[in-house]
Amino acid sequence: MEVSELKGRKLGRVLTKLGVVTREQVHEAIGVQKGRTQKVRVGQVLIELGYCEQSDVDRALAGQAGMEYVDLAGIELDDVAIGAIPADNAKAYQCVPIEYDPSTKRLKIAIKSPDNFQAVDDLRLLMGAKVEAAVASPDQIDALLKKHFAKNESMKDVMSALASDSKLSDLGAHSDMSIDLDAVMEAAGDNQVIKLLNLVLLQAIRDRASDIHFEPFEHEFKMRYRIDGVLYEMVPPPKHLGTAITSRIKVMANLDIAERRLPQDGRIELTVGGNPVDLRVAVLPTIYGESVVMRVLDRGNVELSLDRVGFRENDLKLFRSLIHKPNGIVIVTGPTGSGKTTTLYAALAELNDIKTQVLTAEDPVEYDIDGLCQVQVNAEVGLTFAKALRSFLRQDPDVILVGEVRDLETAQIAVQASLTGHLVMTTLHTNDAPSSIIRLVDLGIEPFLLTATIEGIVAQRLARTLDPKVKEPYTPSELELMELDLRPDDVKGHQFYRPGSSTSGVGGGYKGRMALFEIMTMDDEMRDLVISEASTAILRTHARKKGMRTLRENGLLAIYEGLTTVDEILRETLAEED
Repeated sequence: MEVSELKGRKLGRVLTKLGVVTREQVHEAIGVQKGRTQKVRVGQVLIELGYCEQSDVDRALAGQAGMEYVDLAGIELDDVAIGAIPADNAKAYQCVPIEYDPSTKRLKIAIKSPDNFQAVDDLRLLMGAKVEAAVASPDQIDALLKKHFAKNESMKDVMSALASDSKLSDLGAHSDMSIDLDAVMEAAGDNQVIKLLNLVLLQAIRDRASDIHFEPFEHEFKMRYRIDGVLYEMVPPPKHLGTAITSRIKVMANLDIAERRLPQDGRIELTVGGNPVDLRVAVLPTIYGESVVMRVLDRGNVELSLDRVGFRENDLKLFRSLIHKPNGIVIVTGPTGSGKTTTLYAALAELNDIKTQVLTAEDPVEYDIDGLCQVQVNAEVGLTFAKALRSFLRQDPDVILVGEVRDLETAQIAVQASLTGHLVMTTLHTNDAPSSIIRLVDLGIEPFLLTATIEGIVAQRLARTLDPKVKEPYTPSELELMELDLRPDDVKGHQFYRPGSSTSGVGGGYKGRMALFEIMTMDDEMRDLVISEASTAILRTHARKKGMRTLRENGLLAIYEGLTTVDEILRETLAEED
């Protein structure tokens, strides 16, 4: 029977059409189903009644989805099919390749459930192949995975296969301007290049990397990834593979493969290990070829809750009081990659309810959140932060998020928005909370407007946390204490920790990161100091008198609690200038 005749029909009808059960048996099963207090599928009831087997229901579900059902018992996969998908991908998507034609790039896979459409979509993108799927018994697929894909293909194996590929060697020998486009397209579709890139992506995502770098140099092509803010180098591939790898990434991100002189930006959406992952791709032409950085945004892991961001109890209470004000400006400041966006998203997630309209202008939109109206800034077509913000005021919002205040115009409209009854949240790039005031004055905002609008400024850093399994206690040297502006008497009763001496591998004894915060609020005295254009040092001194804990002081608390190390706090925070 043709699969098209079964597609979209009810399961009982499909089983009847397949000659597995009779109509009377289906009606009996429906009657039993209706009599149950707990929800149960008709197929399960038919199995319980002994009218069919699980394999019959699986075949019917496949037909219902318009897919072929295949019996893999005794099937022998050929080497071409086995080599079509890296073992990591086969296991990640729980599928086996049963047919592969390299000339037409047609790949047929067997999956356990017709619901696993993500395997088809992702493999189509990752492998650059025309992927067709059939459904097979989960037991049969597990047996084939165990037989043919138990051993992961290592990056070294793939690189050695690529090193001996004469076509790719020839491609690497050409100058950047004289590369034949057809040769580039062929290299981008080379199965070994695809395998290598897949292995790099899987390893980076598995190791919780935030960025993956592909960088061409005069005599080598480097691959590095950033974990917890620190870059680690992967095994570098042969130099001549650079063009093929960057071209493959450009194909996956729908970028112009022929354009090699201008920067390009794109996006790749995948599902890895059940988690949706966005890869933001930035291509930059350099003198030795194109450098590519992929920012990994794991949408499944983002913690959009203020309780999970890392605020201490009193800081959390203070920050909550700031974001629940009816109007004013709340600024989160810190360097790139310090977690500002996550903190702001967590704040918006708390404010995001049916009574509140939230508008955001971002560059780029990193996470799409239900209930928020999010705008992607695009300077090329004239949609700047300032223009988006001006339009926002006509949309009657309650809360506005401006991705970043970069210029006077954006700052002025943010001030205007807060004065007209809106809560505005935004980010700046400054070293600490007090210096944000001076930065805004330098942009051209009048001090009296700042005192009327700014409610609070939060400075933020991310410090790596020690892996509790391998950390060891030690006594810090006087030099270390001096760098923290401490004396031995100051740390009596406190235990310091560092990564274990035998620690090796990715992370080097650290695992994950924690946020450090510094929250400066405005009171009448602080407003007077801002009006009189007091220095950053004076603003900081007053804020500390009123109870503000600096980044360095929060870092010290984390050291005393055994969460992080002296080195991390010294690296991430500045000493206070009194």
